Amino acid sequence: MKRFALFLIVLLAIIGAVGWAVSKDPGYVLISYDRFRYESSLWVLIGLILVVWLLVVLVHRILGVLQLSGALVNPWSRRHRERRIAKASRNGLRELAEGQWSSALANLQIAAEHDRQPLVHFLGAARAANELGRHEQSDELLRRAREREPGAGMAIGLTQAQLQIDRGQYVEARETLNGLHGDHPRHHHVLTLLQQLYVQLQDWPALCRLLPELRKHRALPPARLDELELLAWTAAVEQASQLPEASAEEARQALAQRWQNSPSGLRNEPALVRAYADGLARLGNEAKAEEVLRAALKKHFDDRLVERYGRVQGQEPSRQLSLAESWLKDHPDNAELLLALGRLSQRNELWGKARDYFEASLRLEHRPQTCAELARLLAQLGDKERSNRLFQEGLGLVDGSGGKALPAISNS
Repeated sequence: MKRFALFLIVLLAIIGAVGWAVSKDPGYVLISYDRFRYESSLWVLIGLILVVWLLVVLVHRILGVLQLSGALVNPWSRRHRERRIAKASRNGLRELAEGQWSSALANLQIAAEHDRQPLVHFLGAARAANELGRHEQSDELLRRAREREPGAGMAIGLTQAQLQIDRGQYVEARETLNGLHGDHPRHHHVLTLLQQLYVQLQDWPALCRLLPELRKHRALPPARLDELELLAWTAAVEQASQLPEASAEEARQALAQRWQNSPSGLRNEPALVRAYADGLARLGNEAKAEEVLRAALKKHFDDRLVERYGRVQGQEPSRQLSLAESWLKDHPDNAELLLALGRLSQRNELWGKARDYFEASLRLEHRPQTCAELARLLAQLGDKERSNRLFQEGLGLVDGSGGKALPAISNS
């Protein structure tokens, strides 16, 4: 209140002083330029100047009010832009984690277009588009990410490779990962994705070549690497004897080469030995298969190898039977060994001994394979009634174990 009274007193004083000056002498002003001529009193000119100044101040205030109202009406105004981007980012990332692909794509695209650091939003949007089956849009988002973040080639490339794998575009994924591997040979995630891709493609030779790098750079835990190594080499050896377009000689050479290239520490593994012996037998070299199995069984007795040993025919069937019978001293109650001995006895035309071995195996384990072998032998010996009964028992066991087919008749 005191300030207002003081302001009023000062204003009245100024008005009084101006009125006194005007009454004393109005003054005279002449402005002339070329044909322009302006005449007025001094106080009128001063008044005009004050009016113009007041108009400028008024226009400035009006523009300020309009700018403030525009900030409230326009959602992308400077004041609210960052808050809206943060909201779109937060919602988009949450929706992406929840699998709400459509809304995640919309929000992440908004955030990617306006955020100063758009990489994570472009990658998330590309994934959401891929999940919706919009592959072209997904690739376009990754292309935009490269334009906006040229230094993020690794992150973008890994995302692209993963999306290509998800789509089943294995050739494209392989090209992408090979490029990344060439630039970053030690990158763990690149190596891991290559390993997953080779397993998906069943490209076992490529996986075998990659395994030393996986082990050297510790891309996977040691136990997982050991498991993967055995799987890859076993599958590669199996695959070598089944090359669709190779001749028998080419297949034999490929099989021998795979076996020789396999790590020496794996050559005593039953799974790998069995795969190699099966390949040899499949290509008509059962004698070599018998040698391989015999050598492996001398080092380590394994039921799976014993089962294969009973199926192959070596150069000396009688010697093969004698060797297998020698294992009975340490493994008298091994149903797999007794089944193999029955098959070897059949091959040596020792029908009574074969029957005894099959019977002994069947007493230990009632399995469809043993039922089938004994039933075929009994049919050959003329015991049709028990043979039929055993076939029925075997079929019942098959039905109870998932419907597996009965094995083929063994060589005799």
